[in-house]
Amino acid sequence: MYNQQSDTQFQASQPLVTFIVAYYNLPPSMLRACIDSLLALSLSKEEREIIVIDDGSEKSPWEELTGHEDEIIYLRKQNGGVSSARNMGLRTATGRYIQFVDGDDWLIQPAYDHCLDIVRSEQPDMVLYDFSLTPDVPSNYEDSAPLGGTSLMHNQNIHGSACTCIFRSSILGNLTFTPGISYGEDEEFTPQLILRAEKVVCTNAKAYYYRKHGQSAIGNKSKEAILQRLNNNHQVIRNLKQKSATMPTAERVALERRVAQLTMDYIYNIIVLTRDGHLLDNQIAELRKEGLFPLPNRDYTTKYKWFRRMTNTSVGRAILKRTLPLWKIED
Repeated sequence: MYNQQSDTQFQASQPLVTFIVAYYNLPPSMLRACIDSLLALSLSKEEREIIVIDDGSEKSPWEELTGHEDEIIYLRKQNGGVSSARNMGLRTATGRYIQFVDGDDWLIQPAYDHCLDIVRSEQPDMVLYDFSLTPDVPSNYEDSAPLGGTSLMHNQNIHGSACTCIFRSSILGNLTFTPGISYGEDEEFTPQLILRAEKVVCTNAKAYYYRKHGQSAIGNKSKEAILQRLNNNHQVIRNLKQKSATMPTAERVALERRVAQLTMDYIYNIIVLTRDGHLLDNQIAELRKEGLFPLPNRDYTTKYKWFRRMTNTSVGRAILKRTLPLWKIED
């Protein structure tokens, strides 16, 4: 459990926040913009730690970061994927709180400064905030009362992205990202992290700018990339289901909700991204063998109840296969 006295004791010697920036084969100008956004925040040099993990890029961006040499810790490793890059950052981090940032994105000030204000005043285990697809965001913020992570996941859906939260490093324990998962690694990490948090504050502040471009993780629309993304999603769902079986009842029920939500999203994405009826039928059969289908009969959300009923019959699935690909799908 969090000990306020020990936190105060190390306040002078520890950075308040460690920013772990994963970078791989991107234009250095993107990384520079990312770092500039971190330096613009309401943190002194002593309060921040910026760790850039270069995951074996073909060319190091170091020479393009002139003027930032004293502001960052730059680590270069053999290519192993974003999970291994973030895990290296976690092993290196010394801050009381941790924030993940992808090298092609940035944090939006003053929205993120609002999250820092929550950290300073409430001293929570986590602050969950929103992301934006544009850098221009509203400045009116609404924050929830603090609540436990298990209670949060019992009663509402969450953002799976590990980049849309700032969290206390002490709640990590032995939690890391699973190596080898290139798409959806956050979806396995984030719900487990939330379940470890005793005090969570949610805010509607749009503090993270997700830059959409052709080189982004979900920007690749090739058949090979889509199938890899779906395979990784399926593996994450399996992993979370296995982990939930060993948890106490409250945490297990909370995580089962997230597993059901991810399974729904997985089926949905098979339909709209591949438009392959045979693949859908095969994966439904696989999910059934794994105890993941039919979707649990729970009143999570209106969308979930509707989708569960439609997918539970062959007629409903046939309708979805014909209609969902015709809708305008947001990435």
